[in-house]
Amino acid sequence: MNLKKTWDLIFIVLLSITLNFFIFFSPENPLRVILGLPFVLFFPGYVFINVLFKKENNLENIERFALSFGLSIAIVPLIGLLLNYSPYGIRLIPIMISITLFIILFAIIGIYNRKTIKEPWFPQINIEELKNDFEWKTSSKLDKFLTVILIITVLLSIFTLGYVISAPKQNEKFTEFYLLGSEGKAYDYPTNVFVNEKNEIIIGLVNHEGKSVNYSIEVWFVNLTYDTKINQTNISNMHLMDEINVTLDNRAVNIDENWTKQWESNYTFSVGTSGNWQQWYLLFKNTDNEEFETLKNLKPEEKITLALNGSIQSLKLNINAND
Repeated sequence: MNLKKTWDLIFIVLLSITLNFFIFFSPENPLRVILGLPFVLFFPGYVFINVLFKKENNLENIERFALSFGLSIAIVPLIGLLLNYSPYGIRLIPIMISITLFIILFAIIGIYNRKTIKEPWFPQINIEELKNDFEWKTSSKLDKFLTVILIITVLLSIFTLGYVISAPKQNEKFTEFYLLGSEGKAYDYPTNVFVNEKNEIIIGLVNHEGKSVNYSIEVWFVNLTYDTKINQTNISNMHLMDEINVTLDNRAVNIDENWTKQWESNYTFSVGTSGNWQQWYLLFKNTDNEEFETLKNLKPEEKITLALNGSIQSLKLNINAND
């Protein structure tokens, strides 16, 4: 193998593998950031351009490098889109492996092309050629346009990288609140039941509020109708079934790991009166004492109204009870 003609592709593959090593075994290493920028913004487009335009006279050097940036910005999101429809999803490790495999595949094809075709393109450090490429007065309009785009792209990439590194990371604060059927799946809920029959569901919580939180879950049985003429909800009957209190420590969000439960509780209930009912699970979070007390002390009808408007985090089951 002629390393003089393939050193650039081999070097890109080695740098990509090195970045993978840092991500897997030394994620805090600063080289992860230094290698990550060209890995995303330059390497995929560069190896792809070498396959599309493999001969020396196909493109000028400045055009190749400019298109390498542009194509990388297009290729990486497409890889992410494909992963989104796969079982792996858009997560760090699948994205890293997918981009690395893309780079290795097209680098191998590029190396093969340079060995088999006549007059292949490969990077050569030639001062006179560099002067000609950047000679503004004699350059074509296309060369000038691509030069400007290349400079702007590089500057924006450096600015974005600096901002991401220096800006404080503020994680979104939220609580996962969910209901599962008796088998622990998000289906097969007890929506068609018999009066006085025992029914079971699973209530779950995961705390991502950034601190320990005292939770209060109120379970209400409600009979309501919606008057479309006056755009008003009418509550004819409601009563409190249960109140569940639990305190949970904060759990950091980690999209690189599989989801795991934090708190789940089997909840058993029965319906004493036939008819169409709504079972509401209202979640109150004691992250702000004043707001918590205000919401807890509202009238029952006001709580349901706020839940309907999304002002109180809530879940609902429509239940048809038969004699």
